[in-house]
Amino acid sequence: MALNARKETYIQQPAVPHKPSQQPVRKKALITKGEKVLYLSFLAVFVMCALLVLQNQSTIQATTHEIQTIENDISEIQRQNTDLSVQVSELSTYERIWSKAKELGLKLDEQNVKVVPGQ
Repeated sequence: MALNARKETYIQQPAVPHKPSQQPVRKKALITKGEKVLYLSFLAVFVMCALLVLQNQSTIQATTHEIQTIENDISEIQRQNTDLSVQVSELSTYERIWSKAKELGLKLDEQNVKVVPGQ
């Protein structure tokens, strides 16, 4: 029994895996802050360029419209000038001048005619 007296009882504890202390895993960002700044800067420059193009296009369109209006005015004035030239040529015929002179009581007197030498 001496052996029995020495018998020691062992209590088995559940096996707990011993993990070394883990530090929280850092998730690596897909886009860094510097990249975000670059992307935003690029986007701002792109938007500004697009706005400048749109503004230039609207200015060009307004100028084109103004040019067309002026060209229409020019063609209208040219048409009026042509009509007036035709009227002048019709009104300045010798027959018309002679008939107006007769209406006003003027007579053709060859002794009253003076010839002026040309220059």
